[in-house]
Amino acid sequence: MRQRIRDPLHDLIEFDTERDEFEGVLWKAIQTKPFQRLRRVKQLGFSDLVYPGATHSRLAHSIGVFHTARMLMDVIGRHVPKVEDSKMRQALAAALVHDLGHGPFSHAFESVGKRLGLKMADHEHVSDVLIRDSEVATVLNELGSGFANDVADIIRGRGKKNVYRAVVSSQFDADRLDYMRRDRLMTGTQHAGIDFKWLIANLQIASVPFGVDESSIGEIETFVLGPKATFGAEAYVLGLFQLYPTVYFHKATRGAEKIFGELLYRTIMLIQNDSLGATGLPINHPIVRFARHPDDVESALGLDDTSVWGALPLMSEAADGAIASLAQSLRYRELGKCVDIREKVAHAIEDSGKADDEIDACCAKIKEKLTDWLGSQDANMPPIHLDEAQRSPYKVVEETQGPLDRINIYTNGGKLVDLKQRSAVVAAVKPFKLFRVYCKRSDMETQKIVEAIVDGEIGNARQ
Repeated sequence: MRQRIRDPLHDLIEFDTERDEFEGVLWKAIQTKPFQRLRRVKQLGFSDLVYPGATHSRLAHSIGVFHTARMLMDVIGRHVPKVEDSKMRQALAAALVHDLGHGPFSHAFESVGKRLGLKMADHEHVSDVLIRDSEVATVLNELGSGFANDVADIIRGRGKKNVYRAVVSSQFDADRLDYMRRDRLMTGTQHAGIDFKWLIANLQIASVPFGVDESSIGEIETFVLGPKATFGAEAYVLGLFQLYPTVYFHKATRGAEKIFGELLYRTIMLIQNDSLGATGLPINHPIVRFARHPDDVESALGLDDTSVWGALPLMSEAADGAIASLAQSLRYRELGKCVDIREKVAHAIEDSGKADDEIDACCAKIKEKLTDWLGSQDANMPPIHLDEAQRSPYKVVEETQGPLDRINIYTNGGKLVDLKQRSAVVAAVKPFKLFRVYCKRSDMETQKIVEAIVDGEIGNARQ
C-alpha cells in the first residue's frame, strides 16, 4: 500500500508503507502530534501580509525536504559504488524531522526567546529534545535502538561529515532546494527561478580535500556539479539572494515581526511579574502556560501560529495599553512607517562618490544616536524599532570551513574548483544589507527626530 500526498510543488509524494519498513516508520512519524503541529506553523511567518498566497506550512515544507532528499540520495546511488544504507536512512529521516521545533512565526519567536533567555524558543534545541525524547523518538527507534539519537546528531551537526550529511546540511542541501522553490511558488514572485532538473541531472559525487589553513588533513565525499551547470549554479545562488530583499526581508513582513516581538515580550514579562490580568488572556491560554513554564517542552508545543492569532481579539482589549495597541496593530495589519535608513544613506553617499565602507560607517553612527535616544525614552512601548540584517549571496569560504560549505564545480578541463572561481557573476555580487527604523504612523514627532538624526549624519558623511 502506498500513502500519497498531493503537493503543489512536487506533485505526488509517495510513501510505500506496506513493502518498505523504513518509509512505513517515517509515515508513522508524520502522524505524531509534534509533526502534525507543524500544520499550524506557517513556513514564512507574516509574509502572507504581503503575499496572500504564502500560507504554506512547515509540515508541507518538511515533507518536501524529505522528497528532495530522496532525489539527492538517487544521485549518491548512481555515483557511490556501495551505498551505506544506515547512513542514508539516518539522513533521510533527518531531512523529514529537521524543523520539528519551530515556534509560532518561527524566527520572530526565536528573537523574543533570545531577549528573555528562553531555551524552548530555540527551534534547534526543541527539535533536538523532540527527536531524542518524545513520541517521535519512540517511532524512529523502531528502526533500531539509538536511531533517533543518530538522526538528532545529524541535525545538530555532530559527528563526522560525509556525503549523506551533505543532503541535510550543505550549500546544496534538500532544505534549501525545497524552500527556494516552494517559497517562490507560494508567494507568486517571479524572481529566484532555478533550473532544478538541470542541476540534479548535473550533480555528481567527488572527494574534495579539506584542511586547516593551507594544510590538507584528508578528503570528504560531497556533491559537485559538472561543467555544464555553471549557469544553473549561478541562477541558484542569485535566486536565493533575490528571495531575501523581495520576500524574507520585505519591509512589511519585518515590520509585523517587530510588532509581534514586542507584543510577545511584553506579555510574557507581565505574566512572569504576576500581572496576568493586564494581558487580557485567561489563565489556561497556551501563551500563559509557556510564560509560566518556559522550560517545559509541552508548554512550547502548545504554541503555534493559531494560538497567537486566536489571542489577538482578547489582547486587543487588554488593560495594558501597550499590549492592546500592539495586538490591534497586528490583528488589522496596521503596520508602522518604515524609514529605510541604509537605502537613504546609500543614495546620498553613492552620489558623492564614496564607497560601501563609508555607508557602513554612516549607518553605524546613526544607529548609535538612535539607540542613545531610544534609551532616554521612558515609555511602556518603544517609540521606534530598529531593524538590521545582512545576507551574502555566496559566502567567501576559507579552508577551515570545509568543502560542504561551498558549491564545487568542474571546469571544462576537469579541475574541481569553488564556484566563485568559475563564475565572475557570483564572485562580484555584494552582500545585501538592510538598516531600517519603524515608527508609529501617527507619531509625527518621533518621525521628525529620526529624520533629523539621519539627515544630520548624512550631511556629516558627505563633507
